[in-house]
Amino acid sequence: MIGKKIKSIDFELLSPDRLRKMSTVRIVTPDTYDDDGYPIEGGLMDPKLGVIDPGLRCKTCGGGITSCSGHFGHIELIRPVVHIGYVKMVLTLLKTTCKKCGRILLEPSQIERYRALMLKEEREEEEEKTIDILEKTKKATKCPHCGQKQDPIKLLKPTTFYEGDQRLLPTQIRERLERIQDHDLKMLGINYKVARPEWAVLTVLPVPPVTTRPSITLETGERSEDDLTHKLVDVLRINQRLSDNISAGAPQLIVEDLWDLLQYHVTTYFNNEVSGIPAAKHRSGRPLKTLFQRLKGKEGRFRYYLSGKRVNFSARTVISPDPCLSISEVGVPFEIARELTVPEYVNDWNLEEMKELVKRKEYPVANYIIRIDGKRKKVSDLNREEILTELAAGYVIERQLKDGDTAIFNRQPSLHRPSMMAHTVKVLPGKTFRMNDAVSDPYNADYDGDEMNLHVPQTEEARVEADSLMRVQNHIISIANGRPIMGPHQDHVSGAFLMTRSNTMFTREEALFMMGKVGINELPRSKDGMYDGKEVFSMVIPNNINLQYRSGLCRKCGTCDGEKCLHDAYITIEKGRIKSGAMDGRGLQRTLLKEVYMKNGPEVAKKFIDDVTRLTLAAIMLKGFTISVSDSDLSPKAVEEVNTVLDSASRTVDELIEQFKRGELERVPGKTMEETLEDRIMAELGKARDRAGRAAERDLGRSNFALLMSRSGAKGSAINVTQMSACVGQTAMRGKRILRGYRNKTLPHFKEGDISAKARGFIKNSFRHGFTPVEYFFHSMSGRDSLVDKGVRTSKSGYMQRRLINALLDISLRSDRSARDSAGNMVQFLYGEDGLNPIYSSGSGTVDVKKHLE
Repeated sequence: MIGKKIKSIDFELLSPDRLRKMSTVRIVTPDTYDDDGYPIEGGLMDPKLGVIDPGLRCKTCGGGITSCSGHFGHIELIRPVVHIGYVKMVLTLLKTTCKKCGRILLEPSQIERYRALMLKEEREEEEEKTIDILEKTKKATKCPHCGQKQDPIKLLKPTTFYEGDQRLLPTQIRERLERIQDHDLKMLGINYKVARPEWAVLTVLPVPPVTTRPSITLETGERSEDDLTHKLVDVLRINQRLSDNISAGAPQLIVEDLWDLLQYHVTTYFNNEVSGIPAAKHRSGRPLKTLFQRLKGKEGRFRYYLSGKRVNFSARTVISPDPCLSISEVGVPFEIARELTVPEYVNDWNLEEMKELVKRKEYPVANYIIRIDGKRKKVSDLNREEILTELAAGYVIERQLKDGDTAIFNRQPSLHRPSMMAHTVKVLPGKTFRMNDAVSDPYNADYDGDEMNLHVPQTEEARVEADSLMRVQNHIISIANGRPIMGPHQDHVSGAFLMTRSNTMFTREEALFMMGKVGINELPRSKDGMYDGKEVFSMVIPNNINLQYRSGLCRKCGTCDGEKCLHDAYITIEKGRIKSGAMDGRGLQRTLLKEVYMKNGPEVAKKFIDDVTRLTLAAIMLKGFTISVSDSDLSPKAVEEVNTVLDSASRTVDELIEQFKRGELERVPGKTMEETLEDRIMAELGKARDRAGRAAERDLGRSNFALLMSRSGAKGSAINVTQMSACVGQTAMRGKRILRGYRNKTLPHFKEGDISAKARGFIKNSFRHGFTPVEYFFHSMSGRDSLVDKGVRTSKSGYMQRRLINALLDISLRSDRSARDSAGNMVQFLYGEDGLNPIYSSGSGTVDVKKHLE
């Protein structure tokens, strides 16, 4: 295969001769239809322009409504008008060329030098030279070639030109543009072979085919014409009036007024949003939607029809969580299920079943049938018997969405593959889509008003592809890093931790309640009539799981001895039974879930997630889990300890500042004394906050639910607890202390040159205690900086991703495991350079080769 590369693209201006050759008929009358409703010849709906009415034939190609795509016509303008799209080009050419001889306003020696340079230079340099030429010519007051004095050219928007105090009419503008020589146009950046500048002053107006501006018949029987047709009617009427007045010898003032009116109608025909002139409107007051408006913006041809991905058989509504659903299910509101349809193909084997479906009068029913000839008919009580009689193999029945159907669920922005996955439909009451919260992470979904989209595949092939490639359970492990991207989190983790920490026991009734939630009909082993939480949790772990690992609960305190750990951080699982340790977020999702997936596959991993989420929520309901403002209260002793730590840090910072002023501070290599001081202060204040946090943790105790959430990895971190209870700490702006503000000070009431902790944004108070006005101001600065930074990063990364996707769009994985582009060029000999699937790779670097080869 021979590869070809595009060297350049030429954008042409259509000449008057070209427009006439394109045209199949000259339009002369503004009338459209005669009294009998047939298109008038020579009118805007002339049959030579194409047909939109059934039964009529195009007089140009002989095609009907389905086969004729339409043909152009043209209007001969009595006087030329300026094309609104090329006003800037016309202005530039008038300013840079002589009004008498048409030559470019440069000395002959300069012209020869630029011409020689342009023969040598590449296209980018050529554009730079053109800009340089334009700047020089606009300053000329006299033509170097004929000596003619040049008057300043002004544009009175949108299309009125003045030379000095004299108005330039379009006929004069056209004559001046005709005098410009081809080689001068080349220097001005215009390819004279495809675009002569006088063609921008129109003498012939193209009339688009009828098919691009079809009329519609109203219920009253009257025809309603397209906006473009309305504008062309205006152009034709004014054009005719102008012709009649010129023929009758009307005064020049009247002729010029009609000429301006013709210019207005042609301008608004192209663009009805030009500043400086009123928009053309319907009698109702609605602005007409003309050519420019049909192309630009979100509703325009490009974004709406070409770039847009709007589809039928889809629904959109707000989402809400439902822990009773499986991660592979989606709860669909009954109202949506009644509207969305699934095609059932009738054949000899299911004919009777399909007839029963047509007979049904209660949900789920058949909404439509599609005959063999493609005609569609709505099923109703009036025609049900008729449909049953004619129903045969080859028909398609569109039935309502029901439980068990496959649907594709999506949340925008769709940034990676699992942003769109296939779920099984579960029709439920209510108005929102329901989903298990364990599957929210890949969608990056929360429940503060987020909306999601549901798409119903319409062919057997699409359903099979969705089921085999897009099922939720096939995306539990991320291909980016080989780790689970969904699974138990937040309350699930808190519940798992409460269940599996030491000395957690349940009564028989409680154990039965939890086992009932996961559909298990047996109880674990009991001890003195009580059931250990570890044993209860072990009931949902597959029997072939054997693990030993340290969880995120490990405090690195050095007290571990074999399997004994004060914090339940040393986890041992043998044959699916937890022997020691408590479940935390990282261990539950990253370690245990990954092992279940690797040993048993996606279906068992899905069941494990479903069971764990239901079990842990049942446990948390029994044990109770809540948080209030009082959870962040410290005892007077702890408050005193925190204040002592912070006062000590403040004194240390003051001492560092004094050392800096005396020149005694030891400078860090590669940094200035000021940078060294800032780094030392930041480090000291960071240590103080951490020490205050540890004092707060000791005082709050193990039973504090806020601490429990952060330690177990359910939500938040130790810093969150520290800032709530003890001290917020140093406010950072771009990784540094607050430096901006007034001259040599951050706020007016600080002394100039004050670089103490308080004056540079250190917040001594906690959220629980409340901020001083200064602390509140500094904290707000940090918050605003984060918001702006987030907005900027989101837009930049979104644009970068869009460009990257467009660049990689044609690269695909071939059957020989190589990555190639659409032309067959090799991108990678082996996909990912190693041919390995990250799903089957573990964090230790070991690889399950057998599964990779599968």
